[in-house]
Amino acid sequence: MPPIHDRAEWQARPPKVAATVLDRAPDNIVVHHTASPNSADQSLEHAFELSRSIQSFHMDDRGWDDIGQQLTISRGGHLLEGRNRTLEAIGTRRHVMGAHTLGHNDHTIGVENEGTYMTEEPTDELWTQLVATCAWLCDVYQLDPHTAIVGHRDYNQTACPGDTLYALLPELRDQVVGRPGRRRAASAPVEPSGLPGPRHTFDHGPALGSGELTRQPHRPGPAHRRDRGA
Repeated sequence: MPPIHDRAEWQARPPKVAATVLDRAPDNIVVHHTASPNSADQSLEHAFELSRSIQSFHMDDRGWDDIGQQLTISRGGHLLEGRNRTLEAIGTRRHVMGAHTLGHNDHTIGVENEGTYMTEEPTDELWTQLVATCAWLCDVYQLDPHTAIVGHRDYNQTACPGDTLYALLPELRDQVVGRPGRRRAASAPVEPSGLPGPRHTFDHGPALGSGELTRQPHRPGPAHRRDRGA
C-alpha cells in the first residue's frame, strides 16, 4: 500500500449518506483526469484543497451524496482517499460504489489525476504515484493490469483522461507489471481524438446518470433505490 492521505487529513465534509460497499471486488481501474488547471503547486496543502474543491463541486453543484471518485492523485504525487469508505472497502477486498463512470460504477474503481491531459503529459511525481497506486490495487484485487487498467473513454463518450494520458496507458500497464520505479519513455506527439473534451473545471465526462443505482436505502424495502445522488 503506498502512502495515502485519508479523508480526515484533507478535512472532507461528511457525506449526505454513507456509500454502499458491495461484497465483491471491482474488475477495472478507470484512469481519469480532473479537467482542472495543470498547477505548478505540488504541495500537500494544494492536494488537500483540490480534494475539497472536487467534493464541493460534486455535492453542491451536482447534488451528489459525496465526492465521486475513490482515489485522487495530485500533480505533486500525493495520493488521497476520495469517496467515503474507500479505504475500508479496499482493506477488505470489496468495492465501494462511486460516481465517476456512467453506467459502470458498480464494478469500477476510479482514480482521478489532477490536471488536464489533452496535450500535456502528467508530472513525473504524478506518474510515479499512478504506477504505484495501480500496482497496489491490482495486487489487492488480483487483477491483470493489461486488462484491468482502462481509461474513462473506454466506457463513455469523453476524451477523459485526455489524449496524452490515454496514449500512455499501454506504458502504464507495462510499468505496473514491472512494478514502480522506471521512468516514462519520451512519447511521440499524440493525434487528437476528436472526442468531447472538458467544458469546465472538473468536467471529465459522463459520471452518473439520473437513474443509476448508487447506494442502498436506510429503510426497509428494495435493495437499492434510484436517485441522482452519488
